[in-house]
Amino acid sequence: MKAVISFFNRLMQRYLPDPFLFVIILTFVVFGLGLLFTDSGPVDMAKHWGGGFWALLAFSMQMVLVLVTGHVLASSPIFKRMLGALASTAKSPGSAIIIVTIVSIVASWINWGFGLVIGALFAKELAKRVENVDYRLLIASAYSGFIVWHGGFSGSIPLTIATEGHFSQDLIGVISTDQTIFAPFNLAIIAALFITLPLLNRLMMPSKDETITVDPAVLDDSSSLQAATVEKVELTPADRLENSWVLSLLVSVLGLFFLFLYFADNGFKLNLDIVNFLFLFLGILFHWRPKLFLEAVMNAVKGASGIIIQFPFYAGIMGMMVTSGLAGVMSEAFVSISNEHTFHFFTFLSAGIVNVFVPSGGGQWSVQAPIMLKAAQSLDVSVAKTAMAVAWGDAWTNMIQPFWALPALAIAGLKAKDIMGFCVIVLFISGVIISLAFLLL
Repeated sequence: MKAVISFFNRLMQRYLPDPFLFVIILTFVVFGLGLLFTDSGPVDMAKHWGGGFWALLAFSMQMVLVLVTGHVLASSPIFKRMLGALASTAKSPGSAIIIVTIVSIVASWINWGFGLVIGALFAKELAKRVENVDYRLLIASAYSGFIVWHGGFSGSIPLTIATEGHFSQDLIGVISTDQTIFAPFNLAIIAALFITLPLLNRLMMPSKDETITVDPAVLDDSSSLQAATVEKVELTPADRLENSWVLSLLVSVLGLFFLFLYFADNGFKLNLDIVNFLFLFLGILFHWRPKLFLEAVMNAVKGASGIIIQFPFYAGIMGMMVTSGLAGVMSEAFVSISNEHTFHFFTFLSAGIVNVFVPSGGGQWSVQAPIMLKAAQSLDVSVAKTAMAVAWGDAWTNMIQPFWALPALAIAGLKAKDIMGFCVIVLFISGVIISLAFLLL
């Protein structure tokens, strides 16, 4: 295992470019594939790319806020003590790897945005407290739990088909979560990954000579935040407002009151906006004074550059994949070699490949659903299981897709190539587990 991990780490360090260069290379790969396998010419592909370039602006802002509000909340004294208390339960590098994986899996199963941020923040806290733990593996372990999100409460595909009026309703009707998220085959996959991933990550611990640690002082991104004390001399009215805990308390109470009303009306239904809303107002409350909160925001924004500049390029790639019909061509290729026994397995594989180019669950479902659902009906196989095969394929190759790793990497202060060697192993092992589930269950 150590030899395999060492090989993949060296491979990624040597050949995996910065995520920005990766997305540029991916852009030209998709451009070329569109010319080869669709009726689109160079002018058409350029139009598809430019036409889709700004399609993810709202989502990009949501992801920036995931990063910023998560950072702000984590740098607050109360939250740091909470994460610190949990991190203190890890007494060795091995236990730290296991604990962060479990926390990430549970948090991602509840909500993907929550898991993505909490896993990385908790990993940083563990790195401050546990000596001789490999920081790269710690962050990779935190990110590995993200693979379960599409099988959990925030899975966009199962929630879409369970919603009245979804775009495929005329074809398949409304499918309840009892047949998708809470179906026995899906719960079996979750259980298998819950057991396997912590042990796998623990086995991937490098030798002492190859372990890369980090100075805890480097991780203390709140070092510039001063204690909540206010000098009593020469305070202007503006200074008093900036240091007024009353304003922070009032606006926090308003925000939390809205959340109370939301959950009362909708139950425990989390989405990205609600997670950001919760993180934002808890951050304001826990920092207590507006000045300290704004200082924490300034520290947090520094890591958002990758998301801001790269997500439009992925939107352009998605535009080429969808509008040219290339995503449909890929899906139909797998359908053509499937039968009633292998259909869900090949659906899973096709979704995994499409996800590399269209790293958005909702966007990918809109492309693959018409093809896969009609094929499922013609083969007389479960359409609910078909939807989950697409969902798990979408989640699976996130392990090697820098798109979703960007928030965690920004929080950790690492590059994609630092963790991808470990993530490749997670991809292989989880792929075997999920494939067997769709073939045998």
